[in-house]
Amino acid sequence: MAEDKSKRDSIGLNAKEGQTNNGFVQNEDILETDLDPSSPVVGPQHNTVDILGPGEPDVKDVRPYAGMPKEVLFQFSGQACYRIPREVLFWLTVASVLVLIAATIAIIAISPKCLDWWQAGPMYQIYPRSFRDSNKDGDGDLKGIQDKLDYITTLNIKTVWITSFYKSSLKDFRHGVEDFREIDPIFGTMKDFENLVAAIHDKGLKLIIDFIPNHTSDKHAWFQWSRNRTGKYTDYYIWHDCNHENGTTIPPNNWLSVYGNSSWHFDEVRKQCYFHQFMKEQPDLNFRNPDVQEEIKEIIQFWLSKGVDGFSFDALPFLLEAKHLRDEAQVNKTQIPDMVTHYSQLHHDFTTTQVGMHDIVRSFRQTMNQYSREPGRYRFMGTEAHGESITKTMVYYGLPFIQEADFPFNSYLSKLDKPSGNSVSEIITSWMENMPEGKWPNWMTGGPDSVRLTSRLGEKYVNIMNMLVFTLPGTPITYYGEEIGMRNILAANLNETYDAGTLFSKSPMQWDNSSNAGFSEGNHTWLPTSSDYHTVNVDVQKTQPRSALKLYQELSLLHANELLLGRGWFCYLGNYNHSIMYTRELDGINRIFLMVLNFGESSVLNLKEMISNIPTRVRIRLSTNSAYGGREVDTHAVTLASGEGLILEYNTRNLLHRQTAFKERCFVSNRACYSRVLNILYSLC
Repeated sequence: MAEDKSKRDSIGLNAKEGQTNNGFVQNEDILETDLDPSSPVVGPQHNTVDILGPGEPDVKDVRPYAGMPKEVLFQFSGQACYRIPREVLFWLTVASVLVLIAATIAIIAISPKCLDWWQAGPMYQIYPRSFRDSNKDGDGDLKGIQDKLDYITTLNIKTVWITSFYKSSLKDFRHGVEDFREIDPIFGTMKDFENLVAAIHDKGLKLIIDFIPNHTSDKHAWFQWSRNRTGKYTDYYIWHDCNHENGTTIPPNNWLSVYGNSSWHFDEVRKQCYFHQFMKEQPDLNFRNPDVQEEIKEIIQFWLSKGVDGFSFDALPFLLEAKHLRDEAQVNKTQIPDMVTHYSQLHHDFTTTQVGMHDIVRSFRQTMNQYSREPGRYRFMGTEAHGESITKTMVYYGLPFIQEADFPFNSYLSKLDKPSGNSVSEIITSWMENMPEGKWPNWMTGGPDSVRLTSRLGEKYVNIMNMLVFTLPGTPITYYGEEIGMRNILAANLNETYDAGTLFSKSPMQWDNSSNAGFSEGNHTWLPTSSDYHTVNVDVQKTQPRSALKLYQELSLLHANELLLGRGWFCYLGNYNHSIMYTRELDGINRIFLMVLNFGESSVLNLKEMISNIPTRVRIRLSTNSAYGGREVDTHAVTLASGEGLILEYNTRNLLHRQTAFKERCFVSNRACYSRVLNILYSLC
């Protein structure tokens, strides 16, 4: 009865046009229901696939259907119409992946090294006591710098450089440090510093700080332990026996301090003389002692762990002195030895740049490299070597396979004391011709120890000097206030231990025309503000279309956006009637920037005589006189007023660095070419 019922159910399904999916039945016999031929057929006939035990299914007349068993699926997948397209797609995929890998490797192989953050944009040097006072005590501080970070970003600055802020009893802060791991209370707390670092990084900026490892304050704990001969600190400084009678000291030799008179001072506690290259309150550390080198290494690590992105190391030539203590030779050999008291009266062959000094500097670099392994966190190292010859300065770049400084700071333009095309030309060519191949230049127009640009050269040369540093190859460096043309103050009454000659360039930043130039809301400021702050300030100049600040912002924006200025060749054309001329160009870009900067009297230049293939008319891309921007000039007669600078732009396929006549006057740090098709830089030019 059950069997008859099953047959009736199956016939019922077929009669209702149901489809039997025998693919879901495995390892069972399928009952075949034979209808009577004479029976009426309702609906279409359906083929069924029988799976009979272990036998292979016959798919000859069967189309693929959903839910096929794997045995049936394998039968279909083996057919040529399915197998061949599948294999073709597979090998196409493999080939595409290999092509992409090869293309990626090729692009990486031919791509020039990317500019690092210290190369990509200008640095802005801040003397913290004079930038912004946040707590009304008359002294600038770290919070004040943080308050003004938005302003710094409007200048398109990439790196903030803060000069020394360590705890110090000598209030110039740069040379008499009591504790290298503490912030002087004038500037705030360590928490303030940490907040500043975080805020700087949040703005996409980097931070470098000053560090003078050569000496400490005589108030430093190391010196106190050393003068008392305490343990390992006994030889942390340079001590030597000397005669001291009735208040008069007879030093071990004739070595002189930078500030004049003997560089040896008798200590009443230790009953010996200690050596100081600078003031007697600044005893020199003994860098021939490995423990001292280890201490300095740990200080570097301390600040790097705080998030600092780099250092400016100062006074490095003084790190080592000769062991033999022989007298240094007099410049004027006929001068009475007892009358030789000024630093310039001796040849300093035994007290500067001694053998082994650069090994110590390289050890600083090695310490910083340990913190540069994380992508995007390279730690910058700059060196200040004031007074060194150009040849000795270049040694700080390191050797071909031995890394030292990323660059020694180029302060030669900061010493330019009168406008002169010849002097500017000599500074530029001297640096570029002596710089080791592949190294990166830099240019700074001022600093804490230099007379301000406006006071040295005059107000009309502020714009042209800013145009110069932004269009030369390398990193431009600006001392705070130079972007608005601040000048030296005329007087500075200060009852503190300072190098008075450097005070006049450290006056408070001029933010607006309110009381104290917007620097402080207190009743006094540590130095007086300049008398011209009512007209020379940030608030006034940011609304004036022809102000120094506006031009500075335009120059920094052009520098950031133009490959010609960031990566291009520099070709120096010469100095004509105190007007210097040079070009910036890049293979693959059929366009040239021609800079014409007049440091002399008004003149008319015939550019056609100097550059044979220059068009008759060229466009002014930027001018120190903003009214000229976008105009065209006739290259047969370009008129330049005194102190005027032009950035001219024209199209050409005949780049100067390819021409024999200019080859010896063209320089590039990292050669690169531009592909307009792929919009990439490549190095196989």
